[in-house]
Amino acid sequence: MQGHERHLPLQRHGRLSSAAAAACLALVAGGCGGGGDAEGWALPNHDLAGTRATSATSIDAHDVARLSVAWRFRFPEEPTFSGVAASAPLVVGKRVIVQTLNSNVYALDARSGKLVWKRLFRRVDGGPNGLAAAGGRLFGSTNSEAFALDAATGRVLWERRLTTARQPIDIAPLVAKGLVYTSSVGMRPGGEGRLFALSASSGRVVWSFDTIAQPWADPSVATGGGAWWTPTLDAGRLYVGVSNPLPWGGTPREPNGAAYAGPARYTDSLLVLGAEDGRLEWFDQVTPHDVRDYDFALPPIVASPGGRELVIGGGKAGRVIAWSRETHRRVWSTTVGRHEHDSGPLPARLVTVCPGLLGGVLTPMAYASGRVFVPVVDLCMRGSSTGFPDFFRTNYASGTGELDALDAQTGARLWSHRMSSPDFGCATVAHDVVFTATYLGRVEALDTTSGRPLWSAREPAGVNACPTVSGDELLVEAGAEPQGIRTPTPQLVAYRLR
Repeated sequence: MQGHERHLPLQRHGRLSSAAAAACLALVAGGCGGGGDAEGWALPNHDLAGTRATSATSIDAHDVARLSVAWRFRFPEEPTFSGVAASAPLVVGKRVIVQTLNSNVYALDARSGKLVWKRLFRRVDGGPNGLAAAGGRLFGSTNSEAFALDAATGRVLWERRLTTARQPIDIAPLVAKGLVYTSSVGMRPGGEGRLFALSASSGRVVWSFDTIAQPWADPSVATGGGAWWTPTLDAGRLYVGVSNPLPWGGTPREPNGAAYAGPARYTDSLLVLGAEDGRLEWFDQVTPHDVRDYDFALPPIVASPGGRELVIGGGKAGRVIAWSRETHRRVWSTTVGRHEHDSGPLPARLVTVCPGLLGGVLTPMAYASGRVFVPVVDLCMRGSSTGFPDFFRTNYASGTGELDALDAQTGARLWSHRMSSPDFGCATVAHDVVFTATYLGRVEALDTTSGRPLWSAREPAGVNACPTVSGDELLVEAGAEPQGIRTPTPQLVAYRLR
């Protein structure tokens, strides 16, 4: 699904340009704050805190069974490695807006699904990608350029080249207080993923932060870092989950990650930066010297269960961790899913590694009413100190999944709902209902308190995207083409209360 050029002439850490103090744009309401419970879904994870939860909907546990298909929009595109679409749909005013893995943007009428406008970039993106909206503008990227569009017409307002194929952009941005936050990720030898803050009005780079603290031991082989998923924001601090170093396992000449000797900071870490200047305030590395692709990349959730100020993160190591935002210390850590050969150096022989390269917690969690909802993938892979040879031969649909509910104060597991296919479909909360979806296209609605199934539907393609809820509609992007679905038809499906 998801996992990289010569550096731009910017400092390695937190450089503040003369644009750093640029005033918040003269945007309409929401343009300088972003997110909340106003009807709609303008940010990738609904709000700046990354909760993926909304009360601005008429969908609840009592009425969810009345959902039925209102319209479908079939994507008129060829699939990429990760499918046709993997982003979270936005709901802005009377429009549903979606970006595909070819970087193309479509604006649809929210009630009918009819196409209003499209902006074709035709640039393959590894995903998840996606958009953010504020002040009548849409912000997104291709694999190398950030852009802003007029939300009413799709007209390009600005484009800013940030990177090249060695470290592409695969993220949905965050927009707040006149800044757009995005990231590149290291994918090809010598790449080092970098975080960027751009002026929302012009696309000018305000600051950048290199997520690789020290040069690679062997830059002809090593790469990695950067963010796959949208960061979050609270009280002037930007919270970012950082991806892994590469190559997985290692190589015959440099086994067990010798190309990136040492802990390889800041890979697999929670980073906390000053939102305005990009300066590092604190960090915690979850998996030092990772040889198993254990990105700690999910959007960190900013929450205050029981009045305690926490930030909660998760990733492909199958661990969910809560930190105190005041002391910066870990409050709790909970493992989810199957674990086998998941720590320390890898042996020279092939062993079964669980979580595998596409296992653990792969897609965003949700938070509501003191609970964290965690989509889990159980998909093991064989690996050794020299690599994971089965990655491109693995049938990703062969794994299983579950959705776990954790107590946000303690990390205790409250309930777990098993699924026969990997849960690549994130978690999304509407009142007392949590939605998720599997790779084989089954959308499920569960009671947030008990985990009891309330409703389900089968999509015409696989799902590796986050559902969105707004008003009386549930939007599901079925854009994957997994083995196990005979003739997948990638499309965006809108469900509406009858």
